[in-house]
Amino acid sequence: MDASRNRAPRLPAPVAALVCCAALLAGCTAAEAPAGREETTARAAAVPRAADALEGDYQRVIKDVLPSVVQIQAGDDLGSGVVYDGKGHIVTNAHVVGDERTFRVTTANHEDSLAASLVRSYPEQDLAVIKLDKVPDGLKAAPLGDSAKVGMGQIVLAMGSPLGLASSVTQGIVSATGRTVTESRSDGGTGATIANMVQTSAAINPGNSGGALVNLDGRVIGIPTLAATDPGLGGSTAPGIGFAIPASTVKTVAGQIIDKGRVTDSGRAGLGITGRTVVDGGYRSAGVAVVEVNRGGAAGNAGLRSGDVITRLGDTDITDITSLAEALAPRKPGDRTTVTYTRDGSEKKAGVTLGEQ
Repeated sequence: MDASRNRAPRLPAPVAALVCCAALLAGCTAAEAPAGREETTARAAAVPRAADALEGDYQRVIKDVLPSVVQIQAGDDLGSGVVYDGKGHIVTNAHVVGDERTFRVTTANHEDSLAASLVRSYPEQDLAVIKLDKVPDGLKAAPLGDSAKVGMGQIVLAMGSPLGLASSVTQGIVSATGRTVTESRSDGGTGATIANMVQTSAAINPGNSGGALVNLDGRVIGIPTLAATDPGLGGSTAPGIGFAIPASTVKTVAGQIIDKGRVTDSGRAGLGITGRTVVDGGYRSAGVAVVEVNRGGAAGNAGLRSGDVITRLGDTDITDITSLAEALAPRKPGDRTTVTYTRDGSEKKAGVTLGEQ
Protein backbone atom coordinates (compact mmCIF):
# COMPACT_ATOMS: atom_id res chain seq x y z
CA MET A 1 0.00 0.00 0.00
CA ASP A 2 1.24 3.54 -0.79
CA ALA A 3 2.33 5.00 2.57
CA SER A 4 1.32 8.45 1.47
CA ARG A 5 -2.33 7.39 1.71
CA ASN A 6 -1.96 6.80 5.45
CA ARG A 7 -0.11 10.02 6.20
CA ALA A 8 -2.12 12.85 7.83
CA PRO A 9 -2.31 15.94 5.56
CA ARG A 10 -0.20 18.93 6.63
CA LEU A 11 -2.38 21.88 7.69
CA PRO A 12 -1.50 25.56 7.15
CA ALA A 13 -0.40 27.23 10.40
CA PRO A 14 -3.60 29.28 11.01
CA VAL A 15 -5.80 26.24 10.51
CA ALA A 16 -3.58 24.17 12.77
CA ALA A 17 -3.92 26.81 15.46
CA LEU A 18 -7.69 26.72 15.22
CA VAL A 19 -7.67 22.96 15.55
CA CYS A 20 -5.51 23.19 18.69
CA CYS A 21 -7.85 25.80 20.20
CA ALA A 22 -10.83 23.62 19.50
CA ALA A 23 -9.09 20.72 21.18
CA LEU A 24 -8.32 22.80 24.26
CA LEU A 25 -11.90 24.06 24.48
CA ALA A 26 -13.09 20.49 24.39
CA GLY A 27 -10.86 19.63 27.31
CA CYS A 28 -8.41 17.52 25.31
CA THR A 29 -4.75 17.38 26.30
CA ALA A 30 -1.70 16.09 24.55
CA ALA A 31 -1.59 13.21 27.00
CA GLU A 32 -5.15 12.14 26.05
CA ALA A 33 -4.62 12.16 22.30
CA PRO A 34 -3.00 8.71 22.07
CA ALA A 35 -5.97 7.18 23.93
CA GLY A 36 -8.30 8.64 21.31
CA ARG A 37 -6.28 7.05 18.55
CA GLU A 38 -6.36 3.71 20.36
CA GLU A 39 -10.13 3.91 20.68
CA THR A 40 -10.51 4.68 16.99
CA THR A 41 -8.22 1.78 16.13
CA ALA A 42 -10.25 -0.53 18.37
CA ARG A 43 -13.50 0.52 16.72
CA ALA A 44 -12.01 -0.03 13.27
CA ALA A 45 -10.82 -3.49 14.29
CA ALA A 46 -14.30 -4.35 15.64
CA VAL A 47 -15.93 -3.84 12.23
CA PRO A 48 -14.31 -6.83 10.47
CA ARG A 49 -14.83 -8.93 13.62
CA ALA A 50 -18.57 -8.13 13.51
CA ALA A 51 -18.69 -8.92 9.79
CA ASP A 52 -16.88 -12.21 10.39
CA ALA A 53 -19.35 -13.10 13.15
CA LEU A 54 -22.37 -12.37 10.92
CA GLU A 55 -20.84 -14.34 8.07
CA GLY A 56 -20.26 -17.20 10.50
CA ASP A 57 -23.93 -17.07 11.54
CA TYR A 58 -25.00 -17.30 7.90
CA GLN A 59 -22.75 -20.27 7.24
CA ARG A 60 -23.85 -22.07 10.41
CA VAL A 61 -27.54 -21.66 9.59
CA ILE A 62 -27.03 -22.77 5.98
CA LYS A 63 -25.10 -25.84 7.11
CA ASP A 64 -27.79 -26.75 9.64
CA VAL A 65 -30.97 -26.09 7.65
CA LEU A 66 -30.21 -26.34 3.91
CA PRO A 67 -30.00 -30.18 3.99
CA SER A 68 -33.67 -30.12 5.11
CA VAL A 69 -34.78 -28.13 2.05
CA VAL A 70 -35.58 -30.25 -1.02
CA GLN A 71 -36.37 -29.78 -4.68
CA ILE A 72 -39.72 -31.14 -5.86
CA GLN A 73 -40.51 -32.08 -9.44
CA ALA A 74 -44.25 -32.13 -10.05
CA GLY A 75 -44.85 -33.11 -13.65
CA ASP A 76 -42.94 -30.56 -15.73
CA ASP A 77 -42.78 -28.01 -12.89
CA LEU A 78 -40.16 -27.53 -10.19
CA GLY A 79 -40.60 -26.19 -6.67
CA SER A 80 -39.20 -26.57 -3.19
CA GLY A 81 -40.19 -28.26 0.04
CA VAL A 82 -39.14 -28.58 3.67
CA VAL A 83 -38.65 -31.86 5.52
CA TYR A 84 -41.28 -31.79 8.27
CA ASP A 85 -40.37 -34.92 10.23
CA GLY A 86 -38.17 -38.00 10.21
CA LYS A 87 -40.92 -40.12 8.67
CA GLY A 88 -40.47 -38.58 5.24
CA HIS A 89 -43.23 -35.97 5.34
CA ILE A 90 -42.42 -32.83 3.36
CA VAL A 91 -44.43 -29.61 3.49
CA THR A 92 -44.69 -27.40 0.41
CA ASN A 93 -47.15 -25.12 -1.37
CA ALA A 94 -50.37 -26.44 -2.84
CA HIS A 95 -49.57 -24.61 -6.07
CA VAL A 96 -46.26 -26.52 -6.26
CA VAL A 97 -47.99 -29.92 -6.27
CA GLY A 98 -50.85 -28.73 -8.49
CA ASP A 99 -52.94 -31.65 -9.68
CA GLU A 100 -50.10 -34.17 -9.46
CA ARG A 101 -50.17 -37.10 -7.05
CA THR A 102 -46.66 -38.46 -7.48
CA PHE A 103 -43.37 -36.56 -7.40
CA ARG A 104 -39.61 -36.79 -7.67
CA VAL A 105 -37.73 -35.26 -4.74
CA THR A 106 -34.05 -34.35 -4.67
CA THR A 107 -32.44 -33.82 -1.27
CA ALA A 108 -29.20 -32.00 -0.55
CA ASN A 109 -27.43 -35.21 0.49
CA HIS A 110 -28.53 -37.50 -2.35
CA GLU A 111 -27.73 -37.17 -6.05
CA ASP A 112 -30.57 -39.44 -7.17
CA SER A 113 -34.15 -38.24 -6.94
CA LEU A 114 -36.55 -40.05 -4.63
CA ALA A 115 -40.17 -41.03 -5.24
CA ALA A 116 -42.88 -39.33 -3.19
CA SER A 117 -46.68 -39.33 -3.08
CA LEU A 118 -49.29 -36.73 -2.16
CA VAL A 119 -50.75 -36.95 1.34
CA ARG A 120 -53.10 -33.99 1.02
CA SER A 121 -53.30 -30.58 -0.58
CA TYR A 122 -55.04 -27.67 1.14
CA PRO A 123 -55.38 -24.90 -1.47
CA GLU A 124 -57.28 -22.62 0.93
CA GLN A 125 -53.96 -21.92 2.69
CA ASP A 126 -51.76 -22.87 -0.29
CA LEU A 127 -50.11 -25.69 1.66
CA ALA A 128 -49.65 -29.38 0.91
CA VAL A 129 -47.89 -32.39 2.39
CA ILE A 130 -46.18 -35.11 0.38
CA LYS A 131 -44.38 -38.20 1.70
CA LEU A 132 -41.27 -39.97 0.50
CA ASP A 133 -41.99 -43.57 -0.49
CA LYS A 134 -38.73 -44.58 1.17
CA VAL A 135 -37.01 -42.54 3.86
CA PRO A 136 -33.27 -42.21 3.14
CA ASP A 137 -30.63 -42.38 5.82
CA GLY A 138 -29.76 -39.06 7.39
CA LEU A 139 -33.02 -37.33 6.51
CA LYS A 140 -33.30 -34.39 8.91
CA ALA A 141 -36.40 -32.37 9.75
CA ALA A 142 -36.14 -28.59 9.83
CA PRO A 143 -37.10 -26.98 13.16
CA LEU A 144 -40.07 -24.61 12.90
CA GLY A 145 -39.92 -21.29 14.74
CA ASP A 146 -42.42 -19.32 16.81
CA SER A 147 -44.39 -16.92 14.63
CA ALA A 148 -45.11 -14.70 17.64
CA LYS A 149 -41.40 -13.91 17.89
CA VAL A 150 -41.00 -12.80 14.26
CA GLY A 151 -40.43 -9.05 14.03
CA MET A 152 -39.50 -6.39 11.53
CA GLY A 153 -35.79 -6.04 10.89
CA GLN A 154 -34.84 -9.63 11.69
CA ILE A 155 -32.29 -11.06 9.26
CA VAL A 156 -33.63 -14.03 7.28
CA LEU A 157 -32.38 -16.44 4.63
CA ALA A 158 -34.61 -17.83 1.87
CA MET A 159 -33.65 -21.36 0.85
CA GLY A 160 -34.96 -23.30 -2.11
CA SER A 161 -34.54 -24.04 -5.81
CA PRO A 162 -35.18 -20.80 -7.71
CA LEU A 163 -35.27 -21.34 -11.48
CA GLY A 164 -34.23 -24.95 -10.89
CA LEU A 165 -31.00 -24.01 -9.11
CA ALA A 166 -31.15 -26.47 -6.21
CA SER A 167 -29.93 -25.52 -2.73
CA SER A 168 -29.80 -21.78 -3.38
CA VAL A 169 -29.82 -19.16 -0.62
CA THR A 170 -30.74 -15.47 -0.64
CA GLN A 171 -30.75 -13.08 2.30
CA GLY A 172 -32.81 -10.14 3.48
CA ILE A 173 -34.85 -8.96 6.44
CA VAL A 174 -38.39 -9.30 7.71
CA SER A 175 -39.98 -6.23 6.14
CA ALA A 176 -43.39 -6.57 7.82
CA THR A 177 -45.68 -9.09 9.50
CA GLY A 178 -49.42 -9.65 9.52
CA ARG A 179 -49.91 -9.06 5.80
CA THR A 180 -53.07 -10.37 4.14
CA VAL A 181 -52.27 -11.40 0.58
CA THR A 182 -54.43 -12.75 -2.23
CA GLU A 183 -52.59 -14.91 -4.73
CA SER A 184 -53.10 -14.63 -8.46
CA ARG A 185 -53.52 -17.67 -10.68
CA SER A 186 -51.88 -18.34 -14.01
CA ASP A 187 -55.31 -18.17 -15.70
CA GLY A 188 -55.76 -14.60 -14.49
CA GLY A 189 -58.09 -15.45 -11.62
CA THR A 190 -57.45 -15.20 -7.90
CA GLY A 191 -56.15 -17.94 -5.66
CA ALA A 192 -55.95 -18.32 -1.91
CA THR A 193 -56.29 -15.35 0.42
CA ILE A 194 -53.85 -15.87 3.28
CA ALA A 195 -53.64 -13.84 6.49
CA ASN A 196 -50.64 -13.06 8.72
CA MET A 197 -48.08 -13.49 5.95
CA VAL A 198 -44.46 -12.56 6.61
CA GLN A 199 -43.16 -9.96 4.16
CA THR A 200 -39.46 -10.18 3.36
CA SER A 201 -36.85 -8.45 1.22
CA ALA A 202 -35.09 -11.79 0.56
CA ALA A 203 -35.42 -12.63 -3.12
CA ILE A 204 -38.33 -15.00 -3.86
CA ASN A 205 -38.06 -16.33 -7.41
CA PRO A 206 -39.97 -19.03 -9.32
CA GLY A 207 -38.94 -22.33 -7.77
CA ASN A 208 -38.47 -20.85 -4.27
CA SER A 209 -42.11 -21.61 -3.52
CA GLY A 210 -42.47 -24.20 -0.77
CA GLY A 211 -38.93 -23.69 0.53
CA ALA A 212 -37.78 -22.20 3.82
CA LEU A 213 -37.52 -18.69 5.24
CA VAL A 214 -35.06 -19.12 8.10
CA ASN A 215 -33.91 -16.84 10.93
CA LEU A 216 -30.40 -16.73 12.34
CA ASP A 217 -31.43 -19.11 15.12
CA GLY A 218 -31.71 -21.74 12.41
CA ARG A 219 -35.51 -22.00 12.60
CA VAL A 220 -37.97 -21.93 9.73
CA ILE A 221 -40.26 -18.96 10.33
CA GLY A 222 -42.18 -19.28 7.08
CA ILE A 223 -42.69 -21.00 3.74
CA PRO A 224 -41.85 -18.63 0.85
CA THR A 225 -44.90 -18.57 -1.38
CA LEU A 226 -44.99 -15.65 -3.77
CA ALA A 227 -43.39 -12.40 -4.83
CA ALA A 228 -45.37 -9.21 -5.30
CA THR A 229 -46.07 -8.08 -8.85
CA ASP A 230 -46.26 -4.52 -10.09
CA PRO A 231 -49.23 -3.87 -12.43
CA GLY A 232 -47.45 -0.73 -13.60
CA LEU A 233 -44.64 -2.88 -14.95
CA GLY A 234 -46.89 -5.24 -16.85
CA GLY A 235 -47.28 -7.61 -13.91
CA SER A 236 -43.56 -8.27 -13.55
CA THR A 237 -42.13 -9.16 -10.14
CA ALA A 238 -41.52 -6.24 -7.80
CA PRO A 239 -37.96 -6.63 -6.42
CA GLY A 240 -37.56 -7.04 -2.69
CA ILE A 241 -41.20 -7.77 -1.85
CA GLY A 242 -41.90 -11.43 -1.14
CA PHE A 243 -44.28 -13.23 1.18
CA ALA A 244 -44.06 -16.38 3.29
CA ILE A 245 -46.76 -18.39 5.07
CA PRO A 246 -45.99 -18.16 8.82
CA ALA A 247 -44.70 -21.19 10.69
CA SER A 248 -47.74 -21.23 12.98
CA THR A 249 -50.04 -21.79 10.00
CA VAL A 250 -47.68 -24.44 8.60
CA LYS A 251 -47.75 -26.34 11.90
CA THR A 252 -51.54 -26.17 12.13
CA VAL A 253 -52.27 -27.29 8.58
CA ALA A 254 -49.46 -29.82 8.11
CA GLY A 255 -50.03 -31.30 11.56
CA GLN A 256 -53.69 -31.99 10.83
CA ILE A 257 -52.96 -33.41 7.39
CA ILE A 258 -50.38 -35.82 8.82
CA ASP A 259 -52.42 -36.81 11.89
CA LYS A 260 -55.90 -36.92 10.34
CA GLY A 261 -55.38 -37.04 6.59
CA ARG A 262 -57.18 -33.70 6.12
CA VAL A 263 -57.72 -30.30 7.68
CA THR A 264 -60.60 -30.50 10.14
CA ASP A 265 -60.04 -27.20 11.95
CA SER A 266 -58.97 -24.49 9.54
CA GLY A 267 -59.23 -21.57 11.93
CA ARG A 268 -60.51 -19.56 8.95
CA ALA A 269 -63.64 -17.48 9.38
CA GLY A 270 -66.44 -17.86 6.87
CA LEU A 271 -69.96 -16.62 6.13
CA GLY A 272 -71.24 -19.90 4.75
CA ILE A 273 -72.25 -18.60 1.33
CA THR A 274 -71.53 -19.08 -2.34
CA GLY A 275 -71.08 -15.64 -3.84
CA ARG A 276 -70.11 -13.80 -6.99
CA THR A 277 -68.95 -10.28 -7.77
CA VAL A 278 -71.60 -7.90 -9.11
CA VAL A 279 -71.01 -4.69 -11.07
CA ASP A 280 -72.90 -1.40 -11.21
CA GLY A 281 -74.11 0.53 -14.25
CA GLY A 282 -70.58 1.76 -14.89
CA TYR A 283 -69.23 -1.80 -14.86
CA ARG A 284 -67.45 -1.18 -11.55
CA SER A 285 -67.38 -3.89 -8.89
CA ALA A 286 -70.15 -3.09 -6.46
CA GLY A 287 -70.41 -5.97 -4.00
CA VAL A 288 -70.84 -9.70 -3.60
CA ALA A 289 -74.14 -11.27 -4.56
CA VAL A 290 -75.26 -14.20 -2.43
CA VAL A 291 -75.86 -17.07 -4.84
CA GLU A 292 -76.46 -19.75 -2.22
CA VAL A 293 -76.66 -19.78 1.58
CA ASN A 294 -75.36 -22.82 3.43
CA ARG A 295 -77.94 -24.25 5.79
CA GLY A 296 -76.87 -23.59 9.37
CA GLY A 297 -74.10 -21.24 8.22
CA ALA A 298 -73.29 -17.82 9.61
CA ALA A 299 -75.07 -15.82 6.90
CA GLY A 300 -78.16 -18.03 6.98
CA ASN A 301 -78.42 -17.75 10.75
CA ALA A 302 -78.20 -13.96 10.41
CA GLY A 303 -81.12 -13.89 7.96
CA LEU A 304 -79.30 -13.38 4.66
CA ARG A 305 -80.70 -15.14 1.62
CA SER A 306 -80.02 -15.72 -2.05
CA GLY A 307 -80.13 -12.47 -4.04
CA ASP A 308 -78.80 -10.24 -1.27
CA VAL A 309 -75.72 -8.17 -2.17
CA ILE A 310 -73.07 -7.79 0.56
CA THR A 311 -71.47 -4.34 0.50
CA ARG A 312 -69.72 -4.13 3.86
CA LEU A 313 -68.28 -6.41 6.55
CA GLY A 314 -67.74 -4.58 9.80
CA ASP A 315 -66.01 -1.33 8.79
CA THR A 316 -64.63 -2.72 5.51
CA ASP A 317 -66.23 -1.98 2.16
CA ILE A 318 -66.88 -5.08 0.08
CA THR A 319 -66.62 -4.60 -3.68
CA ASP A 320 -65.82 -8.09 -4.92
CA ILE A 321 -65.07 -11.66 -3.88
CA THR A 322 -61.42 -10.84 -3.23
CA SER A 323 -62.19 -7.96 -0.88
CA LEU A 324 -64.64 -10.19 1.03
CA ALA A 325 -61.99 -12.90 1.39
CA GLU A 326 -59.44 -10.34 2.59
CA ALA A 327 -61.92 -8.90 5.11
CA LEU A 328 -62.57 -12.37 6.51
CA ALA A 329 -58.92 -13.53 6.54
CA PRO A 330 -57.79 -11.82 9.78
CA ARG A 331 -60.93 -12.92 11.65
CA LYS A 332 -61.59 -16.15 13.50
CA PRO A 333 -64.62 -18.46 13.71
CA GLY A 334 -66.89 -17.23 16.49
CA ASP A 335 -66.04 -13.55 15.97
CA ARG A 336 -69.03 -11.19 15.95
CA THR A 337 -69.38 -8.55 13.26
CA THR A 338 -71.97 -6.74 11.15
CA VAL A 339 -72.87 -7.47 7.54
CA THR A 340 -74.28 -4.62 5.46
CA TYR A 341 -76.21 -5.72 2.40
CA THR A 342 -78.87 -4.60 -0.03
CA ARG A 343 -82.14 -6.40 -0.67
CA ASP A 344 -84.64 -5.20 -3.27
CA GLY A 345 -82.82 -1.88 -3.44
CA SER A 346 -82.89 -1.23 0.33
CA GLU A 347 -79.82 -1.28 2.57
CA LYS A 348 -79.99 -3.56 5.58
CA LYS A 349 -77.65 -4.64 8.38
CA ALA A 350 -77.40 -7.89 10.31
CA GLY A 351 -75.27 -9.00 13.22
CA VAL A 352 -73.43 -12.23 12.40
CA THR A 353 -71.36 -14.77 14.30
CA LEU A 354 -68.76 -15.99 11.83
CA GLY A 355 -68.49 -19.69 11.12
CA GLU A 356 -65.60 -21.73 9.76
CA GLN A 357 -64.60 -22.21 6.14
